[in-house]
Amino acid sequence: MTLFQLFQELGLPISITFFMVFLRVGAIVALIPLFGEQSVPARVKLGAAFAFSVAVLPTVTDTTTQYTFETLVRTGGIEIMVGLAIGVFFRLFILCLTMAGQFAAQSTSLAQAFGAPEIEPQPAMSGVLMMGGLALLVITGFPARVIAALMGFYDMFPIGAGIAGADGIMWGIAMISDAFGTAFTLALPFLIAALLYNLALGIINKAMPQLMVSFVGAPALTLGALLLFAVSAPMILMVWRDWIDLRLMNPFGAAG
Repeated sequence: MTLFQLFQELGLPISITFFMVFLRVGAIVALIPLFGEQSVPARVKLGAAFAFSVAVLPTVTDTTTQYTFETLVRTGGIEIMVGLAIGVFFRLFILCLTMAGQFAAQSTSLAQAFGAPEIEPQPAMSGVLMMGGLALLVITGFPARVIAALMGFYDMFPIGAGIAGADGIMWGIAMISDAFGTAFTLALPFLIAALLYNLALGIINKAMPQLMVSFVGAPALTLGALLLFAVSAPMILMVWRDWIDLRLMNPFGAAG
């Protein structure tokens, strides 16, 4: 008699189901915004994964009646891979905001001027938008919405079912394209302002070649970019939050 048969004879199949749920949810928590940040301690991530697993477990149906060591390893591997795929889906939310800050900073020549001294340096605009976005997620009850989304994902991908290779690839490509497009849209005011600035600078340089327009235009560009960021940052975060709500309601909407 195997250990798993003993569990089932003792009336403990729920323990194995919870273990499978914990494997998937743990992989998701490792990548999800808020709990998946590098600054979050591992104990907090473990506690969040346990809490999410307990919340999701009552809605999960495990159709596997007999677990052996082989089926446990195979199903556990499938659950981890599904969790990582869903975790990347959630991670794209914060990466979209970071990319928008990078687009805005690079278009206004502020990518290096206020960059943070980190392992992977990011412009200050990305850092401000990311911190503001994380705070907005906490205020709007993002963890509760994540639990609801996880329940929906279990309806789409039951335990042990996995994600079809072709469908998973198409879903990933669609979500990444949607995140890039949304990031570009969020940074569009800065891209337009940079285009107008360069056009005006070219016209002035053509009219007065002896004038060092770069010395005059650089301070104006910096000041204008900072003022534009102060005005547009709240609107950027609101549009970003609406995009997240849309994606949580219909995770495969971009693929369709």
